[in-house]
Order: sequence, then C-alpha cells, then structure tokens
Amino acid sequence: MKRYWRGLIGPGALALAFSAGLAQAAVDNVAQRVEQLLAQMTLEEKVGQLNQLSGKEFTGPATDKVRSMEAEIRSGHVGSMLNIKGVADTRRLQALALQSRLRIPLLFGLDVIHGYQTVFPVPLGESASWDLEAIEESARIAAREAAASGIHWTFAPMVDVGRDPRWGRVMEGAGEDSYLGARIAEARVRGFQGARLGGVESVMATAKHFAGYGASVAGRDYNAVDMSDQQLHETYLPPFKAALDAGAATFMNAFNTLNGIPATGHAGLQRDILKGAWGFKGFVVSDWGSVREMVVHGYADDLADAAAKALNAGSDMDMESNAFSSSLVAQVRAGKVALAQVDDAVRRVLTKKFELGLFDDPYRFSSAAREQAALSDPRHAQAARRVAAKSIVLLKNEGGALPLRRGLRSIAVVGPLADARRDLEGGWIVKSNADKMASLVDAVREAAGPGTRVSYAPGCDVACRGANGFEAALRAARDADTVVLAVGESWDMSGEAKSRADIKLPGRQDELFAALRAIGKTPVVVVMAGRPLIFERLAEEAPAILYAWFPGSEGGRAVADVLFGDVTPSAKLPMTFPRNMGQVPISYQQYETGRPVRDVNNIVYKSAYIDSPNTPRYAFGHGLSYTSFGYRDLRLSSNSMRADGKITLSFTLANTGKRAGAEVAQLYLRDPVASVVRPVKELKGFQRIALQPGEQRQVSFTIDRETLSFFDRKLAWTAEPGKFELMVGSASDDIRLRQTIELAP
Repeated sequence: MKRYWRGLIGPGALALAFSAGLAQAAVDNVAQRVEQLLAQMTLEEKVGQLNQLSGKEFTGPATDKVRSMEAEIRSGHVGSMLNIKGVADTRRLQALALQSRLRIPLLFGLDVIHGYQTVFPVPLGESASWDLEAIEESARIAAREAAASGIHWTFAPMVDVGRDPRWGRVMEGAGEDSYLGARIAEARVRGFQGARLGGVESVMATAKHFAGYGASVAGRDYNAVDMSDQQLHETYLPPFKAALDAGAATFMNAFNTLNGIPATGHAGLQRDILKGAWGFKGFVVSDWGSVREMVVHGYADDLADAAAKALNAGSDMDMESNAFSSSLVAQVRAGKVALAQVDDAVRRVLTKKFELGLFDDPYRFSSAAREQAALSDPRHAQAARRVAAKSIVLLKNEGGALPLRRGLRSIAVVGPLADARRDLEGGWIVKSNADKMASLVDAVREAAGPGTRVSYAPGCDVACRGANGFEAALRAARDADTVVLAVGESWDMSGEAKSRADIKLPGRQDELFAALRAIGKTPVVVVMAGRPLIFERLAEEAPAILYAWFPGSEGGRAVADVLFGDVTPSAKLPMTFPRNMGQVPISYQQYETGRPVRDVNNIVYKSAYIDSPNTPRYAFGHGLSYTSFGYRDLRLSSNSMRADGKITLSFTLANTGKRAGAEVAQLYLRDPVASVVRPVKELKGFQRIALQPGEQRQVSFTIDRETLSFFDRKLAWTAEPGKFELMVGSASDDIRLRQTIELAP
C-alpha cells in the first residue's frame, strides 16, 4: 500500500521511513505511531497542529492573504482548515500540506448542521419527531455526502439545552430537556461517525458548546451564563456526557463565560470534568475566535496571555484566533505553558488523524466518484421528506379541520411563506438547492391533483410591515373552499446571532389572519420557524395549526403530506411554547415553590402572574394526531425496590381511532421529598409506537436506581430512599396513568 507520510532520518532522530517495504507490524498501534511522530516534531510544528484556519478566501482570487496561508500550510504550521469543501479544493490544499517537512495531513472541518446537500429539518424540528432512528439516519446521510466531498469533521451536534426561545440557537439543538437531548445527542453522534472513525462515509462529530451556552442571560447570543453547579450538572451537562459515551471524537467549547470564567479558558470544565472525571480522549476545539475573545471578556491581558490560558485550561485547537500560532511557542519558552501540555494537545489531534486513516491516504475522503454518487442518490431526498413529515407537530385540530379532503373545488394557499423555498431550509446551509425545491403551494398543487384549482397570494413578505398585499390574498381566499395560511419566520430570523427580544409572529402577520377571518374564511395555519413563537390570536381562533419548523429541502411536500393525511402527524414538542413574553424562559421541568398555584381562582400571595396564567400555550411533549390513543391497565412488577433492584412498569397502549398512527408514550418521574428539591416532573423515558386502527400493544419501561438518581448538594450521583411518583402520558401536561413506588433504605 502506498504511504503518504514519511518521517525524517537524521542524527538523533527516530527512523520512520514509511514505504511499501516497511513492515506494517511496526506501526499498527496508533498510540505508538503518534509517539514516533511526536518525537520528530519541532515546537513550531507541534503548535502548527493546534492551529485551525478558515479557507473561505481560497474560493476567491489569489490574494496576499491566500498566498500567506498557503505558505503556512506548506511549512506545517496549520493542522486543520474549515470552510473548505468539495473534492477539488480539499485535494489541492491537502497537496500543500504534504509538501511540509513531516507531511502531516490536514483535517477539513465544516458546519454540517442538518444536511450537506440534502437539507433535513433544522435540529430542533428533527427533535420534535422523537424518532431516534430517523435522527440517526439524517446524520448518516449528511455524513455520507460530506465525507465524499472531502470533509473529515462536522461541528455538530449542538447539544446545548435551551429553555429561552429568544435565543436564536435553540434552532440548532434538541430543546429544553436534558434526557431527550441526551438520547438525541447519542443518535446524532452515531449517525455522523458510524461504527468507527475512519469509514469513508463517516465524519468526526463535535459535541458543542461546552458548556452552559444555552442559558445565556436574557436569551442573548454570546451573553454571560451564571448558574449553580447543581443546575450545571443536573440540566446542562448530561447531553454532553451522553455524546462522549456515544464516542464523540471532539468537543467544542463555548463563547460564553460560566460564572465569570470564559468557557475557552475554563479548566474546571475542560480539564477537571471533561478530560479528568469523564476521561475524554479526543480533542477540544475552540469556537470561532473564542480564544481571542477572552481579551475582550477582560479575562486575558492580550492575545499571548489568552493563548496560554486557553491551552492550560484544556483547549487543544484554536479556531481562527491566530492566538496559538502567533504566541504559543514564546509562551512555552517563557515557561508560561508546559511543553507537556502542548504535547498532550498535539497527541490528541494526531490520534484522530491516524484513526481517520489520513496518514495512509490523505485523499481517501476526496473521491469524485463517491461525491457524485452521494450527491445524486434519490434515497436521500426520500429520507428528507420522511423525516420532515415526522417532525411536523399538529398543535390544534378542532372539528376535524385536518386532514384536507381531496376533490375540493379550490384551495387558496396564502401568506408570506406560502411560496417560500429558501426559507424552508433554515440556517446553516452548505449547498442550497432552493431553485429546485417545491414550495408549499407547489406541493399542495401536486397533492390536490388536477381537479382542484389552487390559487396563491402572499399577502405580505415575512417582515409584513404593511397591508398593501392583503386584498389580493383576500380575493384568492373568497373563492376557495379551503384556505391554508403559511406564516412564521424567514430563514435568517433564527440561528446564531439571531436572538429576538420579541418572538411573536413578525410584523402584521396575525392581522392577515384576522382579515381572512373577517371575510368568513378561517384558515388552517402552517407555521414555519426555527424556534417556538408566540401567536395567541391564531392559537385561540384557528381551527387547526401545523408547526412545521424549517422543514428542509423536501419540507414543502412533507407539509402537504400531513395536510392531506398521507402522513398522520406524530411529532411532539421538544420545547415549551409560551403564551407571552413575560413567561420566558419557561420549561415544564420547573421546581416547586413554597407558594404554588393549586387553584387558578386563588392566586393571591401565590407564585403567579396577575395578568397571565402560569401554564404555557403548548406544553413540552404536546402533539396531536389524526387518530386517538388510549392508555390503560398500568401494572408494576413490584411497588418497591432495593438499590440494586429493578421494577418493570407496563401498560396497554391502543389505537382507538380510525387511522394508522404513531404515539410517543412518555414516562415522567417526581421525587416529592429529597435532600435537594427536585423538579415537579422529569422525563425519564419515551417510546415511539406505530399502531394500526384497533391495534393495541403492551408497553414497558424499566425503573432502576439510575432512573431515580440525581446530583445531591455535594454533586454526588445518588438515589435516596423514599417514595417516587411515576407518570405515563401523551405530553407533560397530559398524564394518563400514575403510580407510586418506593426505594427501600
């Protein structure tokens, strides 16, 4: 086999001549190969492996900056590039790296967040499916397309728990619950990485942002985070631990400060927890410029001080700050950074390059034939349509307004997102195919058939600052048997740096709904967005509401599939939907107060608002169906258990309606008395079960010590003896069955 990496043979150097004649037995062990290479490297070359640069400039003319970056790559002073994609460009830059003294290949990283060319629903939307197999499939397809195009590494999944919908990056995560988030983190890591690193249809995953980023003050991106250690360990760290246990190759630290310390320079997070207590063997990459930003935070004197503090705290690779490349050698020589710390970081990076097989063939991920096959595979679009349909939440359906029946004389599809294409994709798109996509009105025309006239008028754009277009929308609606109104956000209203102080429907969109009502046309509503929105008028007055999120490149057809009943909706909310801004942040997993509201008619001196209910508009786990499900016959294998024991909870789930459908049965727990006050309800399990009409099935959950455990005041993971309430239901506010068990002393 041809070997692309060779070492140097010289006085005092370890002979490492990789050639066809060298016995493979000498280099089979990755750790040995890493140590052999590390022994050959100068300090400058070691620091180069910790330096990641953006390659966006390489897509343009050959400027002085591009020529300077090329020289850095040839000198071995760049370990990784991001924002480079495609076989031609990745091969060209890899060839530059192979001109360096030690011929160490580059890692190519990219934000492949919810698809490469095939765009799946945004991660928050996918999470609404509660379908771990579908979520894993989505990541696997994204990995296949990206890896064939020369990408080794994706900066996903984002596993931050998000409970404030003002924060735009809730779009990128799995919602408000740490248990659901942990299971989705595992699924996405498995999907991206496959059975092992090194498969040419897999990419390295990155668990981000470590840690606490989702709790930024006031829901404002990049803002400070201040929380107790109890809350950090109980709520925000579990999805990261799950990602690590699933094999996540890398972690990315966060932009925020955590209790006054920037996450990039937080040794408690990176060295004590991640690399210490958890035993993480991969490497940590900074977020974009976050090493440099420690100076702005007021935590570091200058770039050199920031470089030393980041490396000492456990940040292994510097993304786009140029802090390590400009300062780290001098900091080591000045005694401010131990060489052993640098070696540890380099060892972690080199290990991943060996595991990916890049030293054996640096071009193995850049295959024109595989790229063409992956990017033209029709199965990928089919999967995107299936996943999108599973992600669409039926929030409301009064009087059987949905599904729409075929054979209608006419349908009007109106609203600012009725003919949207690019907006269907959401943010973080690698290769947008918006021109080739079917919009909602296109898809309704396809689904309705030639006998139904489908008219369209936008009414206004997404910002909807004026009502000049309302009349055209009203004309289209007047003559229609049914009206579908598509409202929500544009793709660039959610995502990074897209925090919103007001998360109501933009502009006058709800006035368009009111105008349709005024002419006697109450529409079925489709909402597209990257976060929970507030839409009280629609929630009160619309007969049916589908929440489609940003559903991806096949999203228009997926929405039509649900509208016409070709797919029975089964999605459940991964985040609580507030009634108004005053309730934000809001989560079902609240803690009991000393003055809870037991009676909504008696809120005096209670923990309540005088101008709003405490309850959300739509609760965590909520989602309706075109069929109905019955829960009955709850049984326990025992009412008590010892610490090393188990209890099986089982019940019968039946499809009591007339359509096939899938139900997400949810298991919740309450620990009513503990040494640390526990939430009033915690998700502890779920199962997604498909049933035919009239079909029933026994569903079981296992309760063990782990299920009952929590972090006590000393942050010890423990289960305390006592009584626990088990709750099974269709949503966090729709509990159908309850039973109490006891953990014996």
